[in-house]
Amino acid sequence: MTKIAIVQEPPVFLNREETIHRAVQLVKDAATQGAELVVFSETYIPGYPAWIWRLKPGGDWGLSEQLHSRLLNNAVQIGSDQLRPLLDVAKEMQVTVVCGIDERDEDTSRSTIYNSVLTISPEGTVQNCHRKLMPTNPERMVWGFGDASGLKVVDTPVGRVGSLVCWENYMPLARYALFAQGIDIYIAPTYDSGDRWLRTLQHIAREGGCWVLGAGNVLRTRDLPADFPEVDRLYPDKEEWINSGDSVVISPAGEIVAGPMRQETGLLLVEIDVSEVSAARRSLDIAGHYARPDIFSLQVNTRQQRPVSFNE
Repeated sequence: MTKIAIVQEPPVFLNREETIHRAVQLVKDAATQGAELVVFSETYIPGYPAWIWRLKPGGDWGLSEQLHSRLLNNAVQIGSDQLRPLLDVAKEMQVTVVCGIDERDEDTSRSTIYNSVLTISPEGTVQNCHRKLMPTNPERMVWGFGDASGLKVVDTPVGRVGSLVCWENYMPLARYALFAQGIDIYIAPTYDSGDRWLRTLQHIAREGGCWVLGAGNVLRTRDLPADFPEVDRLYPDKEEWINSGDSVVISPAGEIVAGPMRQETGLLLVEIDVSEVSAARRSLDIAGHYARPDIFSLQVNTRQQRPVSFNE
């Protein structure tokens, strides 16, 4: 049996350093309770730009610029030492950490943000960085489009781990790309919630014959910083749950075994048996004996896509 922990806690919203500090303590808390895999939600560092669902594209242009600038300045540059505390705690506690971040481009313009999810090994290294392929609706005003260079399943001490972010999970070919790599633990960090979303994750578990960990994003009005601009207009209800979470653990049979955590914070800790994956695929293995490669094929362009850069 393997113990996993899904963190359903708000970040220190729009504060990279303080959110990383909070994440470090949460990893320690989870590892102390026996967790070998610790999972954070979508763009946990420094937070999901929830304001995009309430601002008017034209009328709130100035406010959008103000908030976007703040997000950009607190986004994570992977090549820097900003994540060092999180890498170090993974090594110290000997755990695998999967964490969503707002990633700031550091190759070309240095002004594009990506919705990324990192897999950090117990050795304290970044095993994989997956950028969300297709931001959803108003998210396209915040994040750039990812590529498939990080569409990987990686070996970890707890099993073969991969991730798709939020509504990427509705993309059948993206799911299949992970199934075809022999995924054991399918991680879905998300801003979505509710019964329809939970049923989607149950379908994915049955479809792939894998464990599915839904890491829900939780945020209340009280979690916004005191200087959040126009908070009284955008979030007049001081007790509002801007997002209710719904973190959940689903077995390869599609059964909910823990959660959903709804309108609460804390750690969702549960033991899972990775051997149930092979048992589930005895009858249905859509990338194996139930596939028809003579009829269907999937080609994935895994080359890293980068904008044209300046050459002297």
